[in-house]
Amino acid sequence: MLRKFLLAMTALVATPAAAQQDDPPPVDVEVTSGGVSSAISIAVPPMPVESGVELALGRNIAGVIASGLRTSGRFAPLGPGGLPNYSVAQAGAPGFGEWRGLGANQLVTGFVRQSGPGQITVGCYLYDVGAGRELLRQGFAVTTDNWRRAANKCADAIYSRLTGEGGFLDTRVVFVAETGPKTRRLKRIAIMDSDGANLRYLTEGEATVVTPRFSPDGRRLAYVSYAGRRARVWVLDIATGQKRLLVPGLALTSAPRFSPDGSRIAYARSEGGNTDIWIANADGSGTPQRLTTAPGIDTSPSFSPDGSRIVFESDRSGSQQLYVMQADGSNQRRISFGGPAGSPAWSPRGDRIAFVRVGAFRIGVMNANGGGEQILTDGWQDESPSWAPNGQFVMFNRFTRDGRSSLFAVPVGGGAARRLPTPQDGSDPSWSPLQR
Repeated sequence: MLRKFLLAMTALVATPAAAQQDDPPPVDVEVTSGGVSSAISIAVPPMPVESGVELALGRNIAGVIASGLRTSGRFAPLGPGGLPNYSVAQAGAPGFGEWRGLGANQLVTGFVRQSGPGQITVGCYLYDVGAGRELLRQGFAVTTDNWRRAANKCADAIYSRLTGEGGFLDTRVVFVAETGPKTRRLKRIAIMDSDGANLRYLTEGEATVVTPRFSPDGRRLAYVSYAGRRARVWVLDIATGQKRLLVPGLALTSAPRFSPDGSRIAYARSEGGNTDIWIANADGSGTPQRLTTAPGIDTSPSFSPDGSRIVFESDRSGSQQLYVMQADGSNQRRISFGGPAGSPAWSPRGDRIAFVRVGAFRIGVMNANGGGEQILTDGWQDESPSWAPNGQFVMFNRFTRDGRSSLFAVPVGGGAARRLPTPQDGSDPSWSPLQR
């Protein structure tokens, strides 16, 4: 278990007087319709290590911090390669003139200290080079083999301090890992860190699986398995591997999403030639409730962050469109009016809904009440949007004409999509909340 804490003054090197003052407001980062107008130059030199810690660990941690900041699109990290080394004492009292000469606007320093058998503490500092002042000082205690989490938490703290937004790097991603020929794909649920590290499989390919979705606490998944050639929703405990049917029996169920408090799961149920939105208690208790009754296909429900509303897709008008209703099924109304739209996902901030523009297969966002549509991607076939926990990025999968699929993330404020590293094809991503 990672334990994050602000290190006491006596546990760190001497603190400049500026650090005794209240934190200044976040540094302005100007955002335009095309993204960030100019990326912030931030130096991330290798961290010094104290006795008992491998020298390479300081460089590796700095590398992960730099890489994480770069993926946001708001920063242009310098280093860690090619930058000067510094001592543990200099982590808390850097020579700003040297870093100004290298063109850095911001500077990240720190250290790695052994804090017990198999334990390390990673110090994390952020400085405004031009003003010569400290902006951030935090420490993260982890097991030695869990050093990447300390690096990502440091990067998140820096990102939040300079932008005023929540972090997104200390997260995990689940997706469907795909291998084998196009006509006989092996599909397994895989989980990894947001930067692609620490990948492992949660299912072994005994049945085709699709649409894994995290619970709000990141500890469970709801997903669809085609075991027995029937699509049914299962709930999986990530830590133990235990799984169970959400709704016992042979009913065809699909497209699950947890409610914001994790107590319920909305899903689609098909019977009698109709597909409707239902809701059930996530623990299997009680009786599921049917929310829609319109002829046709109602599917892909997603809760608003406060749990009061659900967005879903329906073809009741003759083409796929997005609709919003109260969480009890009342007040159903259409919110999309362009070309066909599907796969809605409500933003964690509550202000926008991500969706797929069907036909063109582009990822877009619109206002939660409809309107304000913005298309974010231009791939050949982009599908399955999933929001970062800070609401600033949307992950999705992109298919190529030869049937391959990869995971990408795109900033909502504008900018190029970046590919996430996976060892094989990936689809149906779901972005976890920040880890605890």
